[in-house]
Amino acid sequence: MSVFIYLTPALTALGLHFFVRGERLSPLQWLGVAIAFVGLFLAFAEGFFSGQRTWVGDLCGIIAAILWASTTVLIRATSLSHASATKTLFYQLAVSAILLPIASNLMGERGVVSLSPVALASLAYQGVIVAFASYLAWFWLLTRTPMFGVLCGVVFLGEPLTGHFAVAALLVAAGIVLVNLRR
Repeated sequence: MSVFIYLTPALTALGLHFFVRGERLSPLQWLGVAIAFVGLFLAFAEGFFSGQRTWVGDLCGIIAAILWASTTVLIRATSLSHASATKTLFYQLAVSAILLPIASNLMGERGVVSLSPVALASLAYQGVIVAFASYLAWFWLLTRTPMFGVLCGVVFLGEPLTGHFAVAALLVAAGIVLVNLRR
């Protein structure tokens, strides 16, 4: 899944190229986008041809990458580009806090039945630790270690690292590096 989520920088670069005037891609960066997509294709092909039904999850990862890239492009193409990262994250969480209960209600979910101390503590934990602190740590790790998710999956979750998948992950990482090079 990490490889699919790491498609986000290449998709972001494409979106920024078309929507933010100062973010045009150089030929080397276009090469990076192409290499990242080749890596994605290899990663997707391994799951698709494995005989397992992993392609649905893979497709969900690609959709998540597209949506995440779209969020970044929207932020960079609007006046939010001048706001700090913490303020931008706050705006995203605030909008989610307003829209998600409305969506939940429209889908017929019952919502919160009672506000017990455990429910309030869980909500505080989700808001402060999961939605705020972990996102800030995640964004920091993405800028420092592009294949952090792949490494964690192998080390902590015991996921297999096949040669095919390793090549796919390295191609995506190489694409990210090329996309992020400055002219």
